[in-house]
Amino acid sequence: MSLTLAKSIKKDSIVIMDQAIIKTIQEKLSQIEKDHAVTILYAVESGSRAWGFKSSDSDYDIRFVYAHNTKWYLNILPKKDVIEYPIIGEFDYSGWDLRKTMFLVNKSNPVFFEWLRSPIVYYKDEYFYNIMEQLSKEYFSPIASVYHYLHMASGNFRQFLQTDEVKIKKYFYVLRPILACMWIENFRESPPMEFEKLLIQITEKELLEKITELLVKKKSGIELGIEPKIEIINSFIESKLKHFENVVSTFDPKKKPKQAILEEGFIKILENIEKNALSNTGFVESNKFQTQPQNELEYQK
Repeated sequence: MSLTLAKSIKKDSIVIMDQAIIKTIQEKLSQIEKDHAVTILYAVESGSRAWGFKSSDSDYDIRFVYAHNTKWYLNILPKKDVIEYPIIGEFDYSGWDLRKTMFLVNKSNPVFFEWLRSPIVYYKDEYFYNIMEQLSKEYFSPIASVYHYLHMASGNFRQFLQTDEVKIKKYFYVLRPILACMWIENFRESPPMEFEKLLIQITEKELLEKITELLVKKKSGIELGIEPKIEIINSFIESKLKHFENVVSTFDPKKKPKQAILEEGFIKILENIEKNALSNTGFVESNKFQTQPQNELEYQK
């Protein structure tokens, strides 16, 4: 079978994917452009596959940012700013309009910042990405991000890991946001998506061995069912939840940059889309996804 190597933007991690899957996803993205008269600027994997602990039944969680032509934004009343499709088979597609994305950057939205660091990129407009990467650095707020991940970790912990017997795979949905909080505290930057990159922060040998053992089972496809809770992991989670609940308010809220910076980025991206449209047939670039493997997705024959 032909495989695709999906390389991260930083070129420091490799995720092996089926070439047929990549083609299916890129063809759908192209169809979305045509159906909605938009330009997709960025499309990535977001979910367990990008986190590095997919299961045999994991969906492909495709997330994208798109833009309309400039005239679409000249309106009085708000318009729909998302594109969503019902999950069909193993494919889940959902996208945000460029203006909505800019609004969320202004709020230091950790979800979008994660998209920018996804190791699986289906399409990337370099001009868009360079602007958004810079904006994400300027608008990143440690306190807002820690609150986001802390809420996620504490909610999942209360829901899934409070009984004597638990669904073992749910540990990952608590550990990952906790490790993300640790990353922010240690490095004051948006955390990587990949679980194994976050895991380097664990230095206690026995704890690391237990988590690694679960990770190996998860990645190998072994079914992680209901088992007795793992005390050493539960103790770690409880201590970290308490720690971040106590210290999060002391994190530097970081003063937001002037709004003009966002607006300038927004206008530049729209102008670049219009400029590119003049050199293509119609507004939608019909062949751009087919040429993307030269950049982010390299085919291994």
